[in-house]
Amino acid sequence: MITAALRSAEPLAPRRTGIASDASAIGDVAADCLVLELETWPKPGLVSHVDNGSHDDMDVDTFRRSAAAIRPHFQRLADAGALGCGMGQLRIIGLEAERAMLAATSGVNTHRGAIFGLGLLCAAAGAKAGGVVDPALRLGHVVARLWGSSILDGPVLLHSHGSAVRRRFHAGGARIEAAQGFPSVYRIGLPALRRRAAPDDVESARVEACFALIASVEDTNLLHRGGLEGLRFAHRAARRFIDVGGVRADGWRARARSIHEDFVARRLSPGGSADLLAMTLFVDAHERTGR
Repeated sequence: MITAALRSAEPLAPRRTGIASDASAIGDVAADCLVLELETWPKPGLVSHVDNGSHDDMDVDTFRRSAAAIRPHFQRLADAGALGCGMGQLRIIGLEAERAMLAATSGVNTHRGAIFGLGLLCAAAGAKAGGVVDPALRLGHVVARLWGSSILDGPVLLHSHGSAVRRRFHAGGARIEAAQGFPSVYRIGLPALRRRAAPDDVESARVEACFALIASVEDTNLLHRGGLEGLRFAHRAARRFIDVGGVRADGWRARARSIHEDFVARRLSPGGSADLLAMTLFVDAHERTGR
C-alpha cells in the first residue's frame, strides 16, 4: 500500500555519497501513484477501474500490468538521482522502462508520459535523499536545476504523436513542462488536490485535481485526438465543472460522469493530464512525508 511505502520514506540526514536509506521506497510510491490515478473516477475520457474511457486498446488490467512492470525502473531512477547521475543515464533507464511497459502490454503505450515525468521526479527525490541537492528544494526545482537544459537539448521522437502535435500546433508539451519544473503540478494540480470536500474524501480530491488540470493544460493527447476544437471543448467542459463548485457542489459525481461520457462520445482522452495527476499525487506524498 502507498501509506506503508510513505511511512518507510521518512527523511534521514542527507549524505554526499552512496544512496541514503530513505530513497529505497521512492519507486514503490511512484508506481502506487499510477494505481491511484487509475482508480480515480469519473475522469473524462480516461481508463479507470470502472470503464475504458475513450480507449479500445487498453483497460484497467493493461494499466495495472504496466505499472507493475515499470515499478522497479522508477526505483532505479531514484537510485541514479541519489548518485548524482546525469540525464544520459536517466534516459537509458527510461528507455528500459518503456521496453518493460511495452512487453507487459503487448505493445500498448500506457505510461510513456508518466515514465518521463514521474521518472524525473523519482530521480529528483533520490537526489534529495542522497544529499546531491539541498533537501529543502521542491522536486520540480530539482528537476529544472539538475536536468532542465538537458531535457530541452535531448533527442526528439520525430514520429511520435506528441512530437507531431507540437510541430503542428506549436504546443509546449511534456519537455517544456519538465524543464520548467512542472509548473502545472504546483500551480494547478496540488492546490486542487488539497481543497478536498472533506478531510477523508481522497477520491473526490483526485477528481478535482484531474478536472483542474484538464481545464488548464495544453494537453497534446487532446490535440492529437481532437485538434484545437477538441482541446477547447475539453477546457470549457472541465472549467464549467470547477466553476460551479467542483466536487464540493451537490450532484458533482453525476455531472462529472456526464462530462466523461461527452469525452467518450468525442473519443477525447486527456492522457497528459492523467500523467500530471499521478505526478501531483507523488509530489503531494513526498511533501507530506519528506519534511
